[in-house]
Amino acid sequence: MKENGSPCVANQLTCACLLEPDTSGRRVQTNDPGSRTRGRGTAVPVRHRASGAVGAWCSVASPRLESSQQPRRAREKALVTGGGGFFGFRLGRALARRGTSVILMDLHKPYWEVPEGVIFLQGDIRDYDTLYKACAEVDCVFHTASCGMSGPEQLRKELVESVNIGGTNNVINVCCEQGISRMVYTSTVNVVFAGKPIEDGDEDSAPCVPLDMHIDHYSRTKAVAEHMVIAANGRSLKGGGLLRTCVLRPSGIYGPEERRHLHRVMVGVNVERKLFSFSFGDPNARMNWVHVENLVTAHVLAAEGLSPERGCVANGQAYFINDGESVNLFEWLIPLFERLGHSPPLIHLPVSLVYSAGETHSYLTTLLVSQSTGSRTCSMFYTDLECAVVTQTVSAVNVRARV
Repeated sequence: MKENGSPCVANQLTCACLLEPDTSGRRVQTNDPGSRTRGRGTAVPVRHRASGAVGAWCSVASPRLESSQQPRRAREKALVTGGGGFFGFRLGRALARRGTSVILMDLHKPYWEVPEGVIFLQGDIRDYDTLYKACAEVDCVFHTASCGMSGPEQLRKELVESVNIGGTNNVINVCCEQGISRMVYTSTVNVVFAGKPIEDGDEDSAPCVPLDMHIDHYSRTKAVAEHMVIAANGRSLKGGGLLRTCVLRPSGIYGPEERRHLHRVMVGVNVERKLFSFSFGDPNARMNWVHVENLVTAHVLAAEGLSPERGCVANGQAYFINDGESVNLFEWLIPLFERLGHSPPLIHLPVSLVYSAGETHSYLTTLLVSQSTGSRTCSMFYTDLECAVVTQTVSAVNVRARV
């Protein structure tokens, strides 16, 4: 598939959700619309670390999205896809506190009360017309919506593709049609991880792995979408100007009320049943985490880095985002579980035994799910397991230095 001459690797996956022109020339979805999902500045502190301590000061631009030289209005307007979720909601809330007019778009209403200055729009990013209307007079789109990272949905390959690839394609096209000059995409560090060790990798030394080498379908589709977003950088906008895009690759997200990343780990070790009595994997294996507030700040700075006032320094770039610390999974979890009233693990299990248990779990899960969905694919269990077995650490130095 090509879009305005820019190559896209989406054709390497079977996705029936990309756009086709109708008789009027308007671009519409080809999938079933009824399906459901959803320059340097002053020094500021990175407020959270994986250990919970206050981080050191680092030289990054001030977290400011507004500018006194706006061509259309004094107050900027941003749309956050996936705005009903844990991270998207907090990003929207932070933008509103900075004076930005914010629209949160999601299939599901947020659990939290929508703050003043924020509008919630219930809608599907796969519905082109709904997304188009929502983006009227928007200055920047933060595309955080995704599908398939956890839960039963991760086994529904077509659904995952339609959201992560087809939805992203919609966002790009709407930005071009509505004259939106900035788009920040929330990807994942997993686009560069295929089970082989990565130690302090950066954006140059740790490239995206080939699509057929990804451990899970979620990471594979996120890699495709990331490529699409970067390829869209520099596309012409209706009415003049160019689209500027940036990709952020966060590690596992944590923070108050987070229920996807840590929840998967807690379920995996049966902490609720008080079976957190064993550890596994290489005790020297390291990984990264990112506190939600640090990730919010990174998105705000990335949007600013796409502006002419900052020289568009983030144009077409992909950045790793984490707290700047490398930790062992179980060493990092022990203080958390102890505070929940659980004892630290007493037994260290061999990896082969854990893999065997994972194989059985994956087989039974996919067997049950396939009876209702007709799909069968690899569980995210293996991605989580590899984090405890293989070192996967990347550096966030570039984003701090350049954005």
